[in-house]
Amino acid sequence: MSPALDIDLLRTFVAIADTRTLGRAAGRIGRTQAAVSMQVKKLEAMLDQPLLNRTGRGVALTLHGERLLDHARAILRQHDAAVADLSGAGLVGTLRFGCPDDYAAAFLPHILRSFAGRHPQVFVEVVCAPTPRLQAQLAKHALDLALVSTPEAGDTAAVLRREPLVWVGNRHDDAAAREPLQLALSDPDTLDHRAACERLDAAGRPYRVAYASGSISGLLAVVRSGQAIAVLTQAAVPDDLQVLAPGGRLPGLPAVGLVLRFGLARPPALAVAFAEHLQRIVPTL
Repeated sequence: MSPALDIDLLRTFVAIADTRTLGRAAGRIGRTQAAVSMQVKKLEAMLDQPLLNRTGRGVALTLHGERLLDHARAILRQHDAAVADLSGAGLVGTLRFGCPDDYAAAFLPHILRSFAGRHPQVFVEVVCAPTPRLQAQLAKHALDLALVSTPEAGDTAAVLRREPLVWVGNRHDDAAAREPLQLALSDPDTLDHRAACERLDAAGRPYRVAYASGSISGLLAVVRSGQAIAVLTQAAVPDDLQVLAPGGRLPGLPAVGLVLRFGLARPPALAVAFAEHLQRIVPTL
């Protein structure tokens, strides 16, 4: 008789595959690391195959583990959808959601609060990072879905919201008048970094990228110090800083679109439900 795959064991296995460490997987599913290790051994014994290789940095899936992962995700999607449909208790499970750092403070509280009101049994794991990092996570299936920024001339049909990029400075310093212009920018492959450099180059304005940070908190700290100006989406500008109007020697900047991307071609029911929620709410924020 073939062994029956236990849902709890599969959920633990997927958590390990996602986090690549037993400790983080234990935290995600609310068990001790020792319990997680025992569950892995039980699953390996049931299948009579090694599923994980321990490494100095965590764990890696074996060939059998990689094969099981696709099956495990599909089984859990169907299981969670069936439970939610038949119990009438709403969706249950864990959702991995990515959001660009500059939208987190402005959008996330309302998005998460309103979704939790409808689906209180869903645990949402939020990853805030620049769009290129989120896209890399989606490609590795480490995220179920993410909001990502796209160029102004991107797929207009898929855009949930448009946000202008703006120059941002300290209210009490005239950093925009310095020569060369001192900039605080995010990673070179992000849309805001590219737009700032392209527009300044086209305008013939000398500039220097004096500060760099992959997080918006780092960029805001530099701008608050008065040492440089930054480029942010308008929604990300805090009240204590000012938007610097283009004109004179500051060129105009483009807008960016905000679109949804899934980690899988056939996303799980949780991801579809959260995407529908985002499509309803993001344009109104």
